[in-house]
Amino acid sequence: QLRLVESGGGLVRPGGSLRLSCLTSGMPLDQHAIAWFRQVPGGPREGVSCLTARTPDTRYADSVKGRFTISRDNAKNTVYLQMNSLKPEDTAIYYCAALHTQAVCALTWSYGFWGQGTQVTVSP
Repeated sequence: QLRLVESGGGLVRPGGSLRLSCLTSGMPLDQHAIAWFRQVPGGPREGVSCLTARTPDTRYADSVKGRFTISRDNAKNTVYLQMNSLKPEDTAIYYCAALHTQAVCALTWSYGFWGQGTQVTVSP
């Protein structure tokens, strides 16, 4: 049973930082592309970043380039999203998702496995 559990969300002031974690279980992390998405209530889901299974290839939404960094620790079965210089418009529920593929990742894919999400609020 594939399982993804996000953590690390919270309330932070503009300009601050947070690191989200996505703990995976039931699957070999190095055989899955992992992505972070975000969504505000009533709004569309937005792809934020993705990481390819076995290479350093990554993708970022234009809105987060230069501020967010995705990384993985295979030994800990965890994928991270380091978020710096946070802005109020980054406020959303952040989800991690997985797809069993070793192709270079894309934010336009239909990821098959999802976590429950973690709330990020950026406010003065």
